[in-house]
Amino acid sequence: MEKRNYSGKIGAEGDIIFMWQGSVAFKTQIIFSSLESSSAAPSFTEWRSAHATYYAAADPRDAVGGACGYGDLVKGGYGMATVGLSEALFERGQICGACFEVRCVEDIRWCIPGTSIIVTATNFCAPNYGFTNDGGGHCNPPNKHFVLPIEAFEKIAIWKAGNMPVQYRRIKCRKEGGIRFTVTGSGIFISVLISNVAGHGDIVAVKVKGSRTGWLPMGRNWGQNWHVNSLLQNQPLSFEVTASDGKTVTSYNVAPKDWTFGQTFEGKQFET
Repeated sequence: MEKRNYSGKIGAEGDIIFMWQGSVAFKTQIIFSSLESSSAAPSFTEWRSAHATYYAAADPRDAVGGACGYGDLVKGGYGMATVGLSEALFERGQICGACFEVRCVEDIRWCIPGTSIIVTATNFCAPNYGFTNDGGGHCNPPNKHFVLPIEAFEKIAIWKAGNMPVQYRRIKCRKEGGIRFTVTGSGIFISVLISNVAGHGDIVAVKVKGSRTGWLPMGRNWGQNWHVNSLLQNQPLSFEVTASDGKTVTSYNVAPKDWTFGQTFEGKQFET
């Protein structure tokens, strides 16, 4: 990897004024399903300061799991455009599914000028109180910290940057297709993973309805997994999903009468 030699300065708002010689070349076959240009993604919060580090997935299983419960992120449509958030940002899992635009600032040695990435919150970066907040405890409160896959990190900064100053803002999520409902459980215990949510992305309330029941409120189990104790087999299922901005989408008869545990169904989607 050839190092870029920069000269220039960064403005107060993070705008980079620069000149460089040389270039950095890298190639990846990872598909970024959620990367968009900043002009295509409307924002609803101002730019704020944070730091970001990266991890390099040495095993394909590293893309599976996470504190939000999305499972296989590639199969789920998130790809490597994902992020783990520190405790100060994670909101005990309510933030799961929210989208952020992130850009590198302040360090002209490592920032790739004029770039930003759009990522979805899918994981939690736990505090490490064996280190001080500025001595390795990157995700300790009150630090605002983003942990990115290296494939995403290298879109905005050179990998040698390490713990990189960044700016971030919440933006509306753009997703292909409808909201997905993955139904698991056993007997009367029904668990539903809600994923691929557009708009604000994070969900604050869910209701489910069978053909022989009224609307039943579901409780958040963890991340974006919601549960209810009710006998709902052998009847079509409808879902009512409310996002953090108060908007609600109702998907009627998403699951057919003969649904079984382990299946995923697609409903309506929030407008963006």
